[in-house]
Order: sequence, then structure tokens, then C-alpha cells
Amino acid sequence: MSADTPTAGVLALLFDVFGTLVDWRASVAREAERILAPLGHRLDWAAFADAWRAEYQPGMEEVRAGRIPFSKLDVLHRRNLERFAPRFGLVGLPDTVLHELTLAWHRLDAWPEVPAALARLKRKFLIAPCSNGNISLMVDLARRNGLPWDAILGAEVAGDYKPKPRVYLAACEALDLRPEQCMMVAAHSHDLASAAQCGLRTGHIARPNEYGPGKGERAPTVPVDVIGQGLDEIAAKLQA
Repeated sequence: MSADTPTAGVLALLFDVFGTLVDWRASVAREAERILAPLGHRLDWAAFADAWRAEYQPGMEEVRAGRIPFSKLDVLHRRNLERFAPRFGLVGLPDTVLHELTLAWHRLDAWPEVPAALARLKRKFLIAPCSNGNISLMVDLARRNGLPWDAILGAEVAGDYKPKPRVYLAACEALDLRPEQCMMVAAHSHDLASAAQCGLRTGHIARPNEYGPGKGERAPTVPVDVIGQGLDEIAAKLQA
């Protein structure tokens, strides 16, 4: 990167994970079928995954608004599952089944180009998730998919959830870097807008099928520093 590029001076890349690096929808649908089908349940598995994800922001907003103390995302996922599951006829599931379903979020598969692209980027930058996922969840995803993180940062480190400024700033502070030395990479414009307001550089990855065919972001809706159709294109543009 030349000194006059918008990304000059960037030393670390911070990544959103759900949707940006991993395909939560297909993975949760697969895991739900694996767990529930042998018990005799027949559902629209993709709709089940979508319904669970739809509880994601409302659940975190309870924490962000101060209505409940900070809880790890695993706790919120379990609470959200118990809230929406009856809509799918899932009533009276044993605790062991509810627990195993909650761990579906620990078994998400990365988008195909992600592990190799992260390995490229790691040669030039510090890399870490800045995710709303808890640390054990991020560790499990890293081990499952070969994600070579230098650190695991995000909500549990900050004690709050994105898009609260503290989450982005705590990640920068943990690396002893200023916000402008860090780039937030995500497939969600609202995440990038919040990071930019904190002084971070931003990179957008297109994930047009995140919520189903044609239901994800094809392009950012806010100004960003770097745009890629995949993480490999981001790596190329950052000359990694």
C-alpha cells in the first residue's frame, strides 16, 4: 500500500464473523436437521435458522439497552431458541437437546475462500475477530475452519455488543493500536458505519446469499475504504 492510499498505516484487520466469514444459515439448518430429524421432527430447516437469527439483534438489544446484564452470546442464543422454538412445534425438548442445538453456532462452516485468504492476510497484518460471538464460540469456529487468528476479540472482551463503540475501541486497545491503524472488515454496512464512526478504516465483503439466495449485501450502502466480492479480493487489494 502506498502512503497516499486510504488504507495506508493499517496494521490490524478486525473481522465480523457471522455471515462475513462463516455461512451461519446453511450451517445452522444442517445442524438442526442432524439433531432434530432423528427425534421425528420435520421442519423447514432454513426457516428455522432464519427464525433463530431474527432473534439475534433483539436479544442483544436487551443488553445494549441495559435491561439485562451482559451475557455471553451462547446464553442469548439459548434464550432466543426457547423463545421461538414453539412456533415450529418444538415444545418440551430435553435440556440436552436444547444445549446441543445451541452449540450448532459453534459448528458453522466458513465460506470457501476464507481460510486461505486469512492466511495470506496474516502474513502482513495482525488479524482477529471483532464479533458478537463469545470467546469459546470463536475458538471452536477457528479450530473447525482453520482460521489463524492472532487474538480473539469482540463482545466478551468489551462486555457489550456491537454496534456499541466500546466493542470496536476495546479491540483496538487490546492490540495497543489506534483506531485508524485498524480496519474493520464485514459484510454488513451498519457494522462498518459504526466502526468508521469510531475512527477505524473499513472493508466490505459481498455476501449476496447470506440470508438465502439474493438476500444478502451485494455492495456497501455506506462509504468504505476497500470493497471485495470475497475475502480473497480484499487480500489482493491490500497487497497481501
